[in-house]
Amino acid sequence: MSLVINVNIADKSYPLKIDKEEDEERIRKAAKLINDRVWQYRQRFADKDTQDVLAMASLQFVVKLLSLETKLHASDTTEKLQAIDRMLEDYLVQEA
Repeated sequence: MSLVINVNIADKSYPLKIDKEEDEERIRKAAKLINDRVWQYRQRFADKDTQDVLAMASLQFVVKLLSLETKLHASDTTEKLQAIDRMLEDYLVQEA
């Protein structure tokens, strides 16, 4: 079942088709975060147009996303290395 919702970003409405109702809350929260950041940039840079503040907000969010992805990847690598270490310890104990 598809559901169409309207999301307002930077004073412009966008109709979005979503597959699950639980996606609506996440999308609306994302739009609010974007609008809050756009508002902050509009306050700081009154001479910039909407496209400029949207670009700055997008850049900030993507930098944060990439940082979180790097941390997650590092965490996954650490967990895998710990699992390998445990396997090696188990093997060495069996061989001793």
